[in-house]
Amino acid sequence: MMDGSLNVTVIGGGLIGASWAALFLAHGHKVCVHDVAPDVGVRVRKELHRILPTMQELGLWLDPESLALTFDANLVSAVRNADVVQECGPERLGFKQALWASIEGSCRAGALLLSSSSGITASMQARKMKTPHRMLVGHPFNPPHLIPLVEVVPGRKTSPESARRARDFYVALGKRAVVLNKEIPGFVANRIQAAVIRESVSLVRQGVVSLEDLDVAVQSSLGLRWATGGPFLSAHLGGGAGGVKGFFKQFAGGLQLLWLHMRLRPVLLTSRTQASLIDGVGLAYGGRSIDEWASVRDGQQVAILQALAAAEAGEEANG
Repeated sequence: MMDGSLNVTVIGGGLIGASWAALFLAHGHKVCVHDVAPDVGVRVRKELHRILPTMQELGLWLDPESLALTFDANLVSAVRNADVVQECGPERLGFKQALWASIEGSCRAGALLLSSSSGITASMQARKMKTPHRMLVGHPFNPPHLIPLVEVVPGRKTSPESARRARDFYVALGKRAVVLNKEIPGFVANRIQAAVIRESVSLVRQGVVSLEDLDVAVQSSLGLRWATGGPFLSAHLGGGAGGVKGFFKQFAGGLQLLWLHMRLRPVLLTSRTQASLIDGVGLAYGGRSIDEWASVRDGQQVAILQALAAAEAGEEANG
């Protein structure tokens, strides 16, 4: 297990990279952000200042001007002393393969190499590496500084020790680490999300419901339900005294019929469909900037996390 302050290199200074940097800094680690953009320092610090109130509400201290935060456009020197590398670069296989091949020859032999990829597996990324045993996916849900989930996805050649170290590293950051038993494109949460988005687009495109009302429907039902229990716990509780067995007895037939009716055919995101959805989002949410909406979202998610933590603490006290 990795203890104390670590040298963490974040590859990419976009929103995901800045969010990871905030979390690493708040837990006492030294962070070097590698990005070739000349204004990366300004952009990352601006984002850290924006999310500072959220971090404080979570009980974490963050100093956007900290000397523990540095920037380096040179990849070799950026990773030279890294204990952990968290990659947040473009979702392009060729880019990631070339990147890891360069990094492994420049960093410490024991450095843990982690990718934030939302769908490209570690086995695919590490194909050109000589030391693929230390590379794996650590996929966050956006924004990483706030959403607890991180999917730890070892590749076929990732060592069990590297997977354990990655899990321990994320847990020490307060993350809920889910270790996948095998690789699959899109991993777990994004595949579930893709299914929900697919049906959401289909319903709006068919004119069944407005875009804004669909958001309300999900937020006011599944969003609340799944915040306190995932699909299977919710099914277990939805079956009454019979639990999940009672749930299947009552609803299995209806679910099968609904699945057959939906057919789950691909919904093509044509340029026309995308334009229609973009216009709908503009009408529904164009009254505020993206930064303003992000701050609203962060505040609401913090409130949910705090409420859940208080409820769990109460259960333990009464337990």
